[in-house]
Parts: sequence; structure tokens; C-alpha cells
Amino acid sequence: MKRDLTGRLVIRMRDRSLQEVKDRLATLVSYELNEDDFYDVADKHLNERGTVENRLSEVYQNTLAEVSQKMNEMDNHMGMTPNCQLGCAFCCYFPIIVNRLEAKMLVHSIEQMEESRREDLKNHLTNYFKKYSSTIETCTSIDYENDPDAKLKYKRENLPCPLLDEEKQACKAYEARPLPCRTYVNYMDPKICAENHVPEEAVSFEFLYDGYMGALNEAAQAVYEEEDPDFLDYPSDVYQYDYLPAFLKEWMQEGRL
Repeated sequence: MKRDLTGRLVIRMRDRSLQEVKDRLATLVSYELNEDDFYDVADKHLNERGTVENRLSEVYQNTLAEVSQKMNEMDNHMGMTPNCQLGCAFCCYFPIIVNRLEAKMLVHSIEQMEESRREDLKNHLTNYFKKYSSTIETCTSIDYENDPDAKLKYKRENLPCPLLDEEKQACKAYEARPLPCRTYVNYMDPKICAENHVPEEAVSFEFLYDGYMGALNEAAQAVYEEEDPDFLDYPSDVYQYDYLPAFLKEWMQEGRL
């Protein structure tokens, strides 16, 4: 056993049983989540200098960074950290559902990358959509809203996230990755994810979505009402959801979302 910087006992991977993880998770009942932090972050970056799209993109990236910060706070509160690590990409084969606003902000983040990195990613996407054309069609036709087995059906197709570098097993847009990529974790042996399509032992902190999306939605509304930018169709962009591969395919084909 070891202790973290606060003196709390940290349970290492080989020491954890499912019951121990559940017991640690149960301590989150005393964790106080301050959703105002998401709105404070959004206000700060929305009021900075720059184009409307750049400022809203900063809101997107930094509210997501706040999600990661909340994850770290909860880990510290529980006294354990996930065993997810670079090269462990089993969760990168799950369906990622985002709304059009998130997809637009992700695409803008890609477009703002240094040129060589941006072109490398776009070439990667071109090859991805060629290689997995039929699988993408199968996966994106799964009714994620009404089919209770949608996640399992998608995972069984073994379709990697379009942003996954399969050789390095790493995300090619890590700093701008969507919320589900940040909130799905495993506190037990990573083999659990390797051996099960939808492991029951993994944990999703998707409740963080409300604070994050609430702040992003409020920022988008403010931008739309005050400046009415061409790139934003509010509120439609907030309420139109689809699979990430579908949005990125549209971007690659049409040149914009």
C-alpha cells in the first residue's frame, strides 16, 4: 500500500477487488461537486480577445479540462486512481455520441492545430473512412436512442474511434477529445476491458455532462444572441446528436459542419 500527497491510502491495481472499488466509489456521497466552476471557466474564456469561433472553442476545450479536473478531485477523494494508461485503448472502440456543437468545436480545434499535425490527422481520417467504410455504415445505423444493446452491438464491430492512432494506441486530438473519453475509467485490472466488450467493472462519471454542457450551451446562446456568427446554428446545434464518425465524415466530405 502507499499514500498520496494528502496522506490518504491509495490502493494499487493488484490490491483492488470489485468490492473495494465499490466501497471507494461509495465515499463520493460526501464529495461536493460545484457545477458553477464550469460556468466560471466558460465566462472567463468567452470574454477573452479573439474571433467568436476561437473563443467558443476555448470554452469547449477548457470546460472539458474542468471535467478532467473534477475527475482528479474525485480520485483524490476516493484515494484511488484509474489504471487506464497510454497504450490501453480498449475504450476507444465504444460509440461516442456528441451533439453538432461539440463536433464543430472539435473540428475547429483540429483546424487550429500546427499545420503538420493537422494535415497528418486529416490524412489519417481519409484513410480511416476508406478502410472502415462498410463498418462505419453498420455502426452508425445502430439506433443508440432506442436499442438497449446499441453499445454492445457497436463494440462487437471493433470499429476504432476515428481519432485513434491504431499503431501508437493514442488519441490524435487528445486535448480536444470529447467528454465520454474522459469520464469512462477502470479502477481494476485493464485485462477486464480486454476480455469483455462492455465490462461491468468499468465506471462512467457521465453525470459531469450536465455541468459541462450547461456551461457550453449558455456560452453558445450568448454568442448567438450577441453576435449571430455564421458557423453557429443555435439551438439546433445543441440538440442534434449523432455518432462522432458520422460528424467527422461529414466534415471531411463537405469541408465544414
